[in-house]
Amino acid sequence: MEKKMTSGEMAKKAGVSQKAIRLYDEKGLLKPTEYSEGNYRLYDDAALQILEKIVALKQIGFSLEEIRDNLKSGEAGDIKGALEIQLQKMEEKKYQLEKITDAIKRTLARKESLDWDDVAGIVQYVSADQSADERHWDALKHTSGEMDWYVRIFRSLDLQEENRVLDLGCGYAKLWRNNWTDIPKGTKISGYDIHGSWADDFAKFIPDNMDKLPEGVEISLEFSDLEDEKTWEQIERTGVYDVVVAHYLDSEIKNIEALVASASRAVAENGFFSFNGGNVANWNNLFKEVLEAIGEDVSFIDETIAIQTEKRNQYIAMMEKYFARVESVLLPNFWHYTEAKEIVAKMKDYYSNQEKIITGCEDKLLAYFEDKIEKDGEFVLEARSQFWHCYKK
Repeated sequence: MEKKMTSGEMAKKAGVSQKAIRLYDEKGLLKPTEYSEGNYRLYDDAALQILEKIVALKQIGFSLEEIRDNLKSGEAGDIKGALEIQLQKMEEKKYQLEKITDAIKRTLARKESLDWDDVAGIVQYVSADQSADERHWDALKHTSGEMDWYVRIFRSLDLQEENRVLDLGCGYAKLWRNNWTDIPKGTKISGYDIHGSWADDFAKFIPDNMDKLPEGVEISLEFSDLEDEKTWEQIERTGVYDVVVAHYLDSEIKNIEALVASASRAVAENGFFSFNGGNVANWNNLFKEVLEAIGEDVSFIDETIAIQTEKRNQYIAMMEKYFARVESVLLPNFWHYTEAKEIVAKMKDYYSNQEKIITGCEDKLLAYFEDKIEKDGEFVLEARSQFWHCYKK
């Protein structure tokens, strides 16, 4: 007859406390094999194997609820699938920790004295950066068959040979990486960003790929804070530029108007400043049509359009203070979906403060999109991103 173990003996063999074993019992993960006459918990070797699996899964980050769901009668269920999901979660945590580390380093490097507002700033930066990356990967997934987005932006700039270009907040610099061999001959590009951003990676990329650049092209990178007056004093000493680029800085720069004003002084008389922001998203119109088609209220989308229109008008008024002519450049991009649930998820993400309304009609939305996908093979959303080309005269 197999000898049974007490909870103390089990705990010692598995390297855990007796309290942990009682907790696993309460959570339904590890039930005693039987009870002694004195009502003490007793366990057999099969129970020890389950305990060892619990310990192992807990060590690699599974919650007790996840462990309970993945353990059945002492055997792990779809352990491969469970591990793949856990790996993804751990990668996300790793990414988040890296972003927090970068944000803290960035704050320490920029500040001589710190207060709790700086801690709040770190949280805002991490949240904004993570959201931007999530949008980026989402875009790559659904626009893979389209022209590369940064090729489209690059072509809209219509750079000429020998142009001097100033890239403010260049970051990872996909504008240049993705068009490396198409940069016009003799172009001189000066990028500005701060340490702790993706520009650190671009700094390594430049020397490793200089030999692939067209004749006479020069690319340099300065690590300096665009919200520091000394940075702009340095930029002004380098002269004026044919093209000044400031893309995707809304979540990074506290005072956008100060940036636009400073950039206006760096633009040559016949040059222009390329800036993006104040977008009235075309998705609003598309989603509005869908909601109207299924008989749902669209007032929240009308409110969103009104808010975005007001912001766009404010941007135009701001730019017209510093430039004689402001031209709108709308760049289209097409998002392809073959899963109805992903479109609904996009709606919930875009209208995050209206998720309850969207959830309330989710079944009708899914049926609508599934019908469209079945008929056409996919559902296509046209996005139009707003860029502004601002001229001195």
